[in-house]
Amino acid sequence: MINLLLMNGYGLFVWSAFAFTLVNFFALYLIINRQFVKENKKFELKFNHLEKIKYTEAYKQRTNQVLVSSNAAQKI
Repeated sequence: MINLLLMNGYGLFVWSAFAFTLVNFFALYLIINRQFVKENKKFELKFNHLEKIKYTEAYKQRTNQVLVSSNAAQKI
């Protein structure tokens, strides 16, 4: 079991790289999630005054989905 963790002396490098990757994935997830919430609030402010049916249709439109996702990707 300990041999598996040590990996013939390379375990320190492997496990530190693994931990570094996990930390960065988690940080990226948090950044993207916050940006999504921010863009979703902008969308709701823009279309909140519409009737529920129109709001749902606007939310389903491909153009609005692309705009929301492209804005999130540009600000990272």
